[in-house]
Amino acid sequence: MTPSDRSEPERGEPARPADTGTWRRLNAAVPEDGERSAAAERVHRFTDNLSLRARLTLIYGMLFFAAGSVLVLVNYLIVAVLLNALLDEDTASELITHRYLIDEVLTHVTRFSLLALFLVGLLAVALGYAVAGRALSPLQKITRIARRLSERSLHERIALSGPDDEIRELADTFDGMLERLDRAFDGQRRFVANASHELRTPLAINRTLLEVALSAPDVSPDLKSVGQTLLETNARHERLIDGLLFLARSDRELEVRARVDLGEVAGTVLSQLEGELSGSGLNLRQDLRPAPVVGDPVLLERLVGNLVENALKYNVRDGDITVRSGMYEGMPAVQVENSGKVIPAYEIEGLFEPFRRGSGDRVGSGRSAGLGLSIVRSVVRAHGGVMTAWPRSGGGLVVTVCLPVPD
Repeated sequence: MTPSDRSEPERGEPARPADTGTWRRLNAAVPEDGERSAAAERVHRFTDNLSLRARLTLIYGMLFFAAGSVLVLVNYLIVAVLLNALLDEDTASELITHRYLIDEVLTHVTRFSLLALFLVGLLAVALGYAVAGRALSPLQKITRIARRLSERSLHERIALSGPDDEIRELADTFDGMLERLDRAFDGQRRFVANASHELRTPLAINRTLLEVALSAPDVSPDLKSVGQTLLETNARHERLIDGLLFLARSDRELEVRARVDLGEVAGTVLSQLEGELSGSGLNLRQDLRPAPVVGDPVLLERLVGNLVENALKYNVRDGDITVRSGMYEGMPAVQVENSGKVIPAYEIEGLFEPFRRGSGDRVGSGRSAGLGLSIVRSVVRAHGGVMTAWPRSGGGLVVTVCLPVPD
């Protein structure tokens, strides 16, 4: 889920300096329209929860009982006409007697007909349910295969056998789509592998040549200045390529799944960035509690690292950075909150697009490659998690990442 999937408040909760153990939350939205009645809600929920098999059975049962009711009525009329034609009345007493007998016969015929209709109808509904399940079994097979598919199992096919009907056509279409996806993912894997070598190697050679040239004792100051500029540009290009390759990797299926504690990951990241954090003059607060998850440790460390680096880069003098981990709304989570410039709520979504910063500007300096938060979003999606972000009161940003509870 991206930040745009949830409504953003106009302003977050005010941050108290020592309140590191309190998770920042979005303000609850107030519904504008009145709630629907309880009866309408129950009906709506019942109809939404009916499976296709149940709907087909219900339709079949309704049609059967409607046809059976018409048949009972026709049978009643036929019996009544036949009895009136067979019985001749000579006197008034015989007329009364015959009429009584006709009414009794019609009453019993109607009663037994309705009873037979009810019993046969129940049997027909049961058979209809079984027949519907049999007819829908190919769709269930398609569903099972679709749920089982991943990036590493796109070679599987449904290969549905049977009559050449609409369901068979659907299965064949699905197999064709899987074939195209398999080729696309295979091309992406080859591209990432080739780009990792073909793009990094020239930049590494350029960096080495520049460093060797600048290390010569007879280098003029002007040449050394130009060389330093080229080294900085080369380093930025290396960061950009590393970010693009990491973004491509994080968008794919997880290849490694291990039990990881987000609290330990956050502690490791903060220790790695201790020098930059202490030299920045920012006030760091942390409340790291256990938050066990299952995922790729490298990707998760990059996720937390990018959040902290983003909070470090886009802060203000004497600002604050708060890092929290633990259970948030019943899910393992990590939250990074930082002070900074005021960010309008409508710009939040754009911050997670590649090569974007605040106000929708494309990255044009060497401060970063503009891929940090995009990688965060991709890592969260790869782990099946949820990410929310909203403006911090007084300026800055609050980003919360929630991951699924491990089995």
